[in-house]
Amino acid sequence: MRKTMGILVTGASGQLGRAVCAVLSKQNIPHLGTDSQSLNLLDSGAVDRAVADYRPEAVVHCAAYTDVDGAEGDPAAAFALNEGGTAALAAACAHVGAKLLYVSTDYVFPGGGDRPWRTDDPTGPLNVYGRSKLAGERAVQSALERCFIVRVSWLFSADGRNFVKTMLRLADSHSRLRVVADQLGAPTYAADLAPLLCEMLQTEAYGVYHAAGAGTCSWAAFAEEIFRQAGRAVTVEPVTTAEYGAVAPRPKNSRLCMDALDAAGFSRLPPWQDGLCRCLKALNALAKEEAAHGTA
Repeated sequence: MRKTMGILVTGASGQLGRAVCAVLSKQNIPHLGTDSQSLNLLDSGAVDRAVADYRPEAVVHCAAYTDVDGAEGDPAAAFALNEGGTAALAAACAHVGAKLLYVSTDYVFPGGGDRPWRTDDPTGPLNVYGRSKLAGERAVQSALERCFIVRVSWLFSADGRNFVKTMLRLADSHSRLRVVADQLGAPTYAADLAPLLCEMLQTEAYGVYHAAGAGTCSWAAFAEEIFRQAGRAVTVEPVTTAEYGAVAPRPKNSRLCMDALDAAGFSRLPPWQDGLCRCLKALNALAKEEAAHGTA
């Protein structure tokens, strides 16, 4: 039987960090959730002291600079947190003998080809965000042997900012939306990913993994399914990446191969459409709760 442990979670106010803390609470596993206010990852001394004081057996590193377009204009900020903050955390883990799980991204790959990316495929990020996250991976691997690198894609949840909530917000004022149709990937529900990460922490199966919702779609197809399930009458106009004109270049092939999960005995995540259904139910429940408090 796998033992419980004290776990430190960074980025606990974000969509994945919240989900991880919720799973740990449900499993009665002692943990401490931190955010940018309670733990400044840019201050290596503060990071070292926090980890030394709590002395976790494991750390889940969800905190990150995630503004993909913003990183193009401010690469120093992206690298400061995604590489520098991660390096400080990895060093602190090494000091106390804690294992570390680093959440990375599909954006470490160049995005070509017509098959899902394997964990051992050559990396080659197209944008600053991807390069900063890859630098974080390398910082972890150079400091620790007891580490997990988990690359995820197209994360969404009922919390925080994400594509699902953006589409639903835009649906309130638009009957037609232009959405990119030539980028392929797998939407990943944070509440499905979090239990897998917590399971990993309680093993010694260190290494690099890919974890994403089962299935593949484009952003345009994702948007269409959001509106279909939510019962919103919005027409999606498929456009190319070039026509959309984002600041940062994005990989057109973000599909991830999950074979490493199979080899280690971990379960794959459910289909992304199923995760979307449960996310929409969670959002509806939150809306009803907010309405009830507003009229109380």
